[in-house]
Amino acid sequence: MPETTLRHALADDIPDVLAFWRTAAEDAHRPADDEAAVASLLARDPEALILAVEGEDIVGTVVAGWDGWRCNLYRLAVSPERRRRGIGRLLVRAAEERFARLGGTRAAAMVLNGNALAHSTWRACGYAPQSEWSRWVKPLSPVR
Repeated sequence: MPETTLRHALADDIPDVLAFWRTAAEDAHRPADDEAAVASLLARDPEALILAVEGEDIVGTVVAGWDGWRCNLYRLAVSPERRRRGIGRLLVRAAEERFARLGGTRAAAMVLNGNALAHSTWRACGYAPQSEWSRWVKPLSPVR
């Protein structure tokens, strides 16, 4: 099996990233991402989407979103057949290193309450739920 390496996603990766998320990420509680949304992310912050790759295959992702004030982690996903090999931890570490370089002081991860597999991964990386907060959401109609 090829070595796992990390790199930033490029515009050419978008279709493969979306296909990867359909098989490796939890999408039941949200609208699926589309090419325009990922392209917008990469245009705004070309280093935000970190990929774990083995050869030509995407085997993991994390979005390390930095808005100049907060460090937020989204879309941590690892290929089901490659889980429990440290790829998630490698991605989280890369995101945290990015945040530190940018001046971030605390990272927060968006994790579904019912996703027990994700809970164990985040705990293993040193994260804990914050009981005093709730996430409030409102879907927006994009202007394109």
